[in-house]
Amino acid sequence: MHEKYLLLSFLFISTFSFAQVPEDAIRYSFYPQTGTARNMAIGGAMGSLGGDINATFVNPAGLGFYKTNEFVITPGFFLNNNRAKYRDTDSKNSRNSLGFGTSGWVFGHSDRNNPQSSSAFSLAITQTANFNNEIRYTGLNNFSSFSEMFAEEFAKSGLSIDEALSSNSPFPYTSAPALYTYLIDTVSVGGNIQVKGAPEYILDAGQALRQEMIKKTKGAMSEIAVGFAHNSKDKWFIGGTIGIPLVSYSSNTVFKESDTSANTSNYFKRFEYTDDFTTKGMGVNLKLGIIYRPQDYIRLGLAIHTPTWMFLTDTRTSFLTTEVENPIDNFSVSSQRFTNDQPGKANYIQSTPFKAIISGSYVFREISDVTKQKGFISADIEYVHHKGSRFSSDNEEVTAEETAYYKALNRVVKADYKGNFNFRVGGELKFNIIMARLGFAYYGNPYKDAAYKASRMLLSGGLGYRNKGFFIDLSYIHAMSKDVSFPYRLEDRANTYAMLKQTRGNVVATVGVKF
Repeated sequence: MHEKYLLLSFLFISTFSFAQVPEDAIRYSFYPQTGTARNMAIGGAMGSLGGDINATFVNPAGLGFYKTNEFVITPGFFLNNNRAKYRDTDSKNSRNSLGFGTSGWVFGHSDRNNPQSSSAFSLAITQTANFNNEIRYTGLNNFSSFSEMFAEEFAKSGLSIDEALSSNSPFPYTSAPALYTYLIDTVSVGGNIQVKGAPEYILDAGQALRQEMIKKTKGAMSEIAVGFAHNSKDKWFIGGTIGIPLVSYSSNTVFKESDTSANTSNYFKRFEYTDDFTTKGMGVNLKLGIIYRPQDYIRLGLAIHTPTWMFLTDTRTSFLTTEVENPIDNFSVSSQRFTNDQPGKANYIQSTPFKAIISGSYVFREISDVTKQKGFISADIEYVHHKGSRFSSDNEEVTAEETAYYKALNRVVKADYKGNFNFRVGGELKFNIIMARLGFAYYGNPYKDAAYKASRMLLSGGLGYRNKGFFIDLSYIHAMSKDVSFPYRLEDRANTYAMLKQTRGNVVATVGVKF
């Protein structure tokens, strides 16, 4: 495993050293199904059900059940509560945010000469991922230091200190600021020159460092989509969607490390590293689906989602302050000193994993008069090929170093992640104009290493009201998530990481009208 990160750690160049890391591979793919309040209340099990605008983003064949027009809007509210365990220390924090689910129009048209055939067109938007969150953790570490990441990088670069500190440094966010502020330096050990981080002297003495990580993220990934479906004899429903994702992500990461001893002769007191990072861009994808109804009350669905090809731009600025002792002094520097006084920028292409969904639904008293239907149960099985994420440069002139970097990054992604299965099930009972719904969803671990335990589990429920073409749905979704967070990565020893547990409450309402 350490060999994989060796590929990444020392291929950095100034134009993109800050941009992509293995975690970016699942940022845009490891998230629960979103949608209308009805869809969310039944766990997102929309693969074969149809009759909901959210079919545009799951299985567009479901639009084929529409024979009238519809407009919907779906506001939402998120309540985040986070727990992290790092080096046997627990931390808690919370953060709330607004969001929105699937909203838009569906236009249905029946064939006058053949009432059993129809077609539908949709124009919809949804928020597929909400990035508004905050993660905090702290702990005592007598095993490794954040500064070792910089020391490893510089030691294996083969560059001199002057070359690393040049105005066009190849390490503007990492070892260049660390050298400038004396967080790392060269030392003579047994007549050999080594690169060492100042905090390492504390570790060598058998003492611990206090470490603290604060990461605040903002933004969302939304998708605008156009969907179309055709219904043939109320038996076969075939559809397709063209989606345009819009990405807006920003993070502010602060990492602090300090001496826990009273010794003022170890030359180190504390450092604070701040990293401001943004990603913006857009992409395109295609969703294809089919639903077959062998009996009036049975629906079977299959959907394929192509990878999303996203054209992204990252910008980054970092700031490092180091305080030393004996004598007491402090040194500070911005990464812009090494990037011509401008934030660094990288243009690249990222493709997300493809998805495949199979689904089945059973509708109680399925007849053409939907007012007499009594309810349904529905289930989806979804496969996501997480290790299939890929990165490549989007610059007009691609250098050999960039090509080598992205090849190394793609190998790490392929080695770190795996394909996983997600499961969704839900149902509805109808009482004249009132409906009651329940749902459950489980999203499996995308990491290949079994030690990295990650999953998403959702429990949901809601109520709906439908009368004379007007409807309103209200749902609550309780999500429980597990994941891992690496504050830094080292090549020469095992990586330390935090175990994250998040509970998220999501209140979603959908208001719509048929016309």
